[in-house]
Order: sequence, then C-alpha cells, then structure tokens
Amino acid sequence: MTDERKKSVPLPQHQIHSRDWRENWYVYPVISRRSRGLSIGVNLNPDMACNFDCIYCQVDRSAKPRTRSVEIGRLSDELEALIDEAKSGRLFRDPAFAEVPSELRRINDIAFSGDGEPTTCKVFEESVRLAADARRKASLLDTKIVLITDACYLTKPEVEAGLLVLDENNGEVWAKLDAGTEAYYQVVNRPNYPLQHVIDGIIAASRVRPIVIQSLFLRWNGEGPNEAELAAYVSRLNEIQNAGGQIKGVQVYTIARTPAEESASALANDEVDHIVELVRTQAGVAAESYYGA
Repeated sequence: MTDERKKSVPLPQHQIHSRDWRENWYVYPVISRRSRGLSIGVNLNPDMACNFDCIYCQVDRSAKPRTRSVEIGRLSDELEALIDEAKSGRLFRDPAFAEVPSELRRINDIAFSGDGEPTTCKVFEESVRLAADARRKASLLDTKIVLITDACYLTKPEVEAGLLVLDENNGEVWAKLDAGTEAYYQVVNRPNYPLQHVIDGIIAASRVRPIVIQSLFLRWNGEGPNEAELAAYVSRLNEIQNAGGQIKGVQVYTIARTPAEESASALANDEVDHIVELVRTQAGVAAESYYGA
C-alpha cells in the first residue's frame, strides 16, 4: 500500500459524522478524511433544509430538528467551548474520540458544513466573523476556516462579504462538483439549479481566490460514472480554469458512510485513483484520492 493510499483509507471515526454532539445545537467535532485531523463543524442549517437532495447524503430530513434558526450567542458559546475542550485534550478522553491517533489530535479547521447549504443562512457573514474571532482568541493561527458549499449562492452580495472574511482568516472554499453533464448532475445531486449555474458560481469565486473542488463519485444501482461522464467532468474543470478560475486542488472521494439511498454505494479504490489520474493529466490540477474502504 502506498503512503498516499494509507492516508486515504478511512478510520473508524471517519464513519461517524453526526451533527448531534451532547446538548449542542450547531457545533460538533468530527475526524475528517479530507481535513486529516479534527474538524470543528458548524451547522448553519439545523432545520435540515437544503437546495440539493444528493443521493449519497446521510441527513435524515424526516427527523424533527432541535431548532430552525441560528442564535449567534449560542453558536459563539458552543464554538468557544469545543475549541477549549479540543485544545485541552479533554475531547480525546471522550469514548467517541479516545482511539483517535495522536497525529490527528489537532484542530485542523473550523468547517461550515452541516445539514444543508451554509450560504443560505441569513447570518452567514456574521457566523464567519464569529468563527474568525474564536480562532483568533484561541491563537489557532494555522487553523483554517473552511466553507463546504454546493456553489449555488456564491455570487450573492452577503455571501461574497462572508468570503472576504474567510480570505482574511486563513479561509478556504471547498466547492462541490460531482458531475460533468446535466443529466448525471440531476441524478446525483437532485438540485434546484442547473449545472451551469454551479459552474458560474465556482468561476466567480475562484477568480478572486484559489478554491478546492470536492467531487464525490459513486455507484448508482451498481453502475459508476462512465468514461464519457468523466471526460465531461474534466472538461468542466478546464472550463473553470479557462475562464480565469483558480483551482487549488481536487478532492476525489467516494461514499464512506451509509447513505440515505440504498442504491448508492462506493467506488473501488482503483476507480477513485483513475479519476484522480484523469484530473492530473487532462486538467493539470493537483488531485487526491479518498477511499470508501
């Protein structure tokens, strides 16, 4: 097994990304494959509403939410408390995190990634500022603030304002792109906007700062994406770059946790590696594999 593959194979903690953490409403800890460490998640969508309905999503949208709004004061308290617990090491005495390897016991990022699309939240910019303040108070100067987004709302003025705060605070945008063709996109993401709208949003954001592309590929009813779909996907990456977009890297991953749809399943490791090789050779972009098993 190569060093790269060793890093990409999921740990037991990668299988559990619950947003339910004790009595918290918004903030939760996870050990993330792509962060390679502790990610402090910020859920700005506790109502579990989302503009996408991805076939690989694990969110149970039939469940009753604890709350339907974001209370900034409570969010601030939860975030500062969890940062303190992680920095002190108390978090890793909890049974859920006691077996985490020592090299992963660092706060790698504060990530806006919850039960929906973070940029739809009415207090998105204020929440990003709050995270920046918490990071600064805790002297986490190397810790990123990450926005994980479906890229549908990146050109809204209030969202662009939040992105500028990210830029000033070691921030990074991770934009979802799971397809190259409209037909496949409709199957996988079940969205409320066409694929070109997503591409345009990614272009607009990546002209201002380099971004990371997050791409999940899977089997649906036993079939993975065919070569024509993968070629179209690589063409989309080239379209972004040809329009002046800056792609820092591509995270190619597959299902590692049980999805809501039983017909969705993980690609084999070599299939993930094949997509990574296409990205590297045909789009000229750095790419990494993240396996399902």
